[in-house]
Amino acid sequence: MTKRPSFGGGGLAHVSTENLTRLLSRVHDGSLECPITHPTLLRAGMPDLVDELGHLVGLEARAVQAVLVAVIAERRTRA
Repeated sequence: MTKRPSFGGGGLAHVSTENLTRLLSRVHDGSLECPITHPTLLRAGMPDLVDELGHLVGLEARAVQAVLVAVIAERRTRA
């Protein structure tokens, strides 16, 4: 088993594309409030991502969307 870095230490590399897409969808539809915090992730029903999204914590919705779109697009280009 590979040990993951502490909160946000590995960027978004350990977050699946499926989870990034789910996160983006929730930001778009407003069910995940920004800026992202531990409590907002818990309220949005995404406790599994609390320790993986440190780089997005504190960002406003437009910034979160921009980062997620860029990461998802990059992964799709490489696939």
